[in-house]
Amino acid sequence: MNRNLSLAAYRALSRRKGQSATTSFALRPPGELIWAHVTSETRLSALCDLGARLKSQRPGLNLLLTTDPDLFTPPQRLPDGANWIYPLVSDHPDSVARFLAHWQPDAGLWTGGHLFPNLICTAAAQNIPMILLDAETNEFQSRQHRWFRELTRSSLMCFQSITTNGAAAAKLLQNYGIPAKNISISTRLSDGAAPKPCDEHALSLVTQSLAGQPVWLAAYVQASEIDAVIKAHRIAIRFSHRLLLVVILSDISDYARLESTLGTSGLRYCDWQPGYVIEDNIQVTIARAPDDLGLWFRAAPLTFMASSLTPGSAGRGPFEAVALGSAILYGPYVDDHLPAYSRLAAVGAARTVRDADGLGSAVVQLIAPDHSATMALAGWEVVTESAHLTDQLVDQVQDILDMREASHARP
Repeated sequence: MNRNLSLAAYRALSRRKGQSATTSFALRPPGELIWAHVTSETRLSALCDLGARLKSQRPGLNLLLTTDPDLFTPPQRLPDGANWIYPLVSDHPDSVARFLAHWQPDAGLWTGGHLFPNLICTAAAQNIPMILLDAETNEFQSRQHRWFRELTRSSLMCFQSITTNGAAAAKLLQNYGIPAKNISISTRLSDGAAPKPCDEHALSLVTQSLAGQPVWLAAYVQASEIDAVIKAHRIAIRFSHRLLLVVILSDISDYARLESTLGTSGLRYCDWQPGYVIEDNIQVTIARAPDDLGLWFRAAPLTFMASSLTPGSAGRGPFEAVALGSAILYGPYVDDHLPAYSRLAAVGAARTVRDADGLGSAVVQLIAPDHSATMALAGWEVVTESAHLTDQLVDQVQDILDMREASHARP
């Protein structure tokens, strides 16, 4: 069966299945619109970082995110950098036509190998430039890919370029008939590493007030992790008496519990806000505003990325801390960001801990400037490698948008 017949047969079968409930879309504003399909938490973070970069260079640009509900549960809060996020629940031809007619994307970014043939092929037929990112070998080994090989090939041929994360994936795509010139091998699409902003004056005051005092940061701490973090600090200060812990919680509603725990711990603590001078006898500082993360990632040479120590957690992306020079500790529950942590751990930029005792011991070992600096340097090399892929994508999307703008301007 040639690829045209294969696609026609698939479309006929799609129509028989009927449509899912119609999604109610927000109004599409004027201006350029990038549509990005995400299939994991890591890819979401990376594409939001890409969107933020593009928006900074092209005022008025919009970023539409779609997800596959069978693969990934999107966050309840709209991610930074995105204008909308919707699930793709149907590849029915009518649903596809309605989606594309409403959003009229100027370019499409698709991640991974879980393809929607009707949507992808229809977008290509409407001359919407499409790029496939982060193609992995295991995502092209499902029963559907094996049985409907020509259908997969038809979908892949719609992308003007494909980025894979290894030679094996590139070879597999060539076996589908994709020209080698359309395939490039790069690093995995990783969490965004765009540094969080920081008040430079506040950072200068913090640096001066600490005056060389060792400090570690516990970021995104959940209520279930508070006791472990405080216990770890009590262990660590037995060996480093001037050690300061800075805590930033994942949920502001948990600060009462944190204060209660600190009140019975015997540790001296304070609330911090920009401009506050931390006294030398303070052992724990509470930073209440999430915006303070940019400052403390810079000030702390060692960061425990929490939301990772207790079951039910899934971790937070580590690259924002790594990009600002911090060595990383993390718990065992980082499923949403496992590739990122694995890369950092492999080069010695991050270390996993399993409980309060392990966290305390790791802080004692790594708070020494030579240890944390070595880890931070290794992490910076990983971040730089990931940033190169983002830079390439920014340039590629910019070129696509510039060409479309020029073609629409012609009489």
